[in-house]
Amino acid sequence: MGVKELLESGNAVLGLELGSTRIKAVLIDEAHNPIATGSYEWENQLINGIWTYDLDEAWKGVQACYQDLKNDVRDKYEVTLKKVKAIGISGMMHGYIPFNRNDELLVPFRTWRNTMTEEAVKELSELFEFNIPQRWSIAHLYQAILSGEEHVSEVTYMTTLAGYIHWKLTGKKVIGIGEASGMFPIDVDTKDYDARMLDKFGNIEKVKTFSWNIRDILPKVLVAGEAAGVLTEEGVRLLDISGELEAGIPMCPPEGDAGTGMVATNSVAVRTGNVSAGTSVFAMVVLENALNKVHEELDIVTTPAGDNVAMVHCNNCTTDLNAWVNLFGEFATCMGMQFDKNELYGNLYRKALEGDKDCGGLMAYNFYSGEHIAKVNEGRPMFVRTPSAKFNLANFMRTHLYASLASLKIGLNILLKEEQVKVDRIYGHGGLFKTRGVAQKILAAAFDAPVAVMEMAGEGGPWGMAILASYMVYKDEDEILGDFLNSRVFTDSKGDIMEPTPEDVAGFEAYMNIYTDVLEAERKAVETFKM
Repeated sequence: MGVKELLESGNAVLGLELGSTRIKAVLIDEAHNPIATGSYEWENQLINGIWTYDLDEAWKGVQACYQDLKNDVRDKYEVTLKKVKAIGISGMMHGYIPFNRNDELLVPFRTWRNTMTEEAVKELSELFEFNIPQRWSIAHLYQAILSGEEHVSEVTYMTTLAGYIHWKLTGKKVIGIGEASGMFPIDVDTKDYDARMLDKFGNIEKVKTFSWNIRDILPKVLVAGEAAGVLTEEGVRLLDISGELEAGIPMCPPEGDAGTGMVATNSVAVRTGNVSAGTSVFAMVVLENALNKVHEELDIVTTPAGDNVAMVHCNNCTTDLNAWVNLFGEFATCMGMQFDKNELYGNLYRKALEGDKDCGGLMAYNFYSGEHIAKVNEGRPMFVRTPSAKFNLANFMRTHLYASLASLKIGLNILLKEEQVKVDRIYGHGGLFKTRGVAQKILAAAFDAPVAVMEMAGEGGPWGMAILASYMVYKDEDEILGDFLNSRVFTDSKGDIMEPTPEDVAGFEAYMNIYTDVLEAERKAVETFKM
């Protein structure tokens, strides 16, 4: 059917993702092509030393994003959007959003960016014999217990950003398994929270003092394809302030941005992986076998279907790089130049390819916030060079592009070299890859593996979330997610594949050798350069 008929009959599918800098909605047709989009920009705030987003701002953003989508539909197709086939909600993974028995928020949303749970993760990782990252929900809860925070006794439910939005739209306290794996460890055999670890947590003496049980305050785990409730009348009022959207629309399990990235790049099968590079950066590799040992640099999460994934997550990627690009833009404006922002980014990124493979003696650290993998507790972006360095624009831009992936490389070395995990191909997506062939070339050097960037990768998470919603309503009875993606979504996918060159691989390795040696100076900057 034509797009207009599809929209009027309510057969389009909606995905909405609350990302770190933008809330974006994507509406797709029956062939999974985007037919309309909407967006809203927002930013995290550092309040009393905690990175957070105001949940009222989240709803303002969700409503503005959906209205922007409606306007796009009306302008393109002369249709008022009143009904869709299914809806999926995704958001930034991890973090801590606790509520009391009256469904009141107990403390401001603590995001993935916080590095304040070191004591908790040390104890829990030893207890579980499983790596618990600082940003995970269980780490935040236990740290609050260790710190004696009064609100803990009142907790009756905790969730993530995607889980929270889904709950308010449907009334269902559920979560997708990929998102759940960023709250508490998952047993991939039972497709639920690990029962042994739940028992261990409940038997901690400090935990026993509270009336709640950990099993009762976590959302229910669902796998991709399961029904997760419907949009209620109350949910309609939260999403579409005009009230024109119909209630009763099926909704799929809410997922994290890591899971939607895997779907959007068709990397849910064994020996595939993807790198999502935006405000943060993370690499996901679907595992053939369990890792040989526990590594604090590697997280074990799952695909939306519940298969084990090794994840290298870094808090910092493009924020400092964007700041430098904006500085160049400010200079251009000061000189009376007119330019398109995409052109500014493109020209500066492409200039980096002219630089020396090892960046010619320049070094940068992009730590806008703390970076656990580098053992840096607070953000101190830093640029340094030797007096004899080849200080030019090409090397400067190459250095900051390297820096955006350097902390990721620390984890990749453990995964690929020490654990000998095999990867057939990596898929890149996110804002860092918008300038064709630049970040892709650098990532291929970091992985020493082919990197593909598909034509649809720019749509990213919300498109992946829409596909998960489509999978719920359109899949055959026994059709697994990987088969659905291969046979229905990516049959005619187009993209560029870039192989690593020995020179680029050697150059990145040379840069990393200096990077790790000079990291102590970055840590010293945190210690001595106080805000």
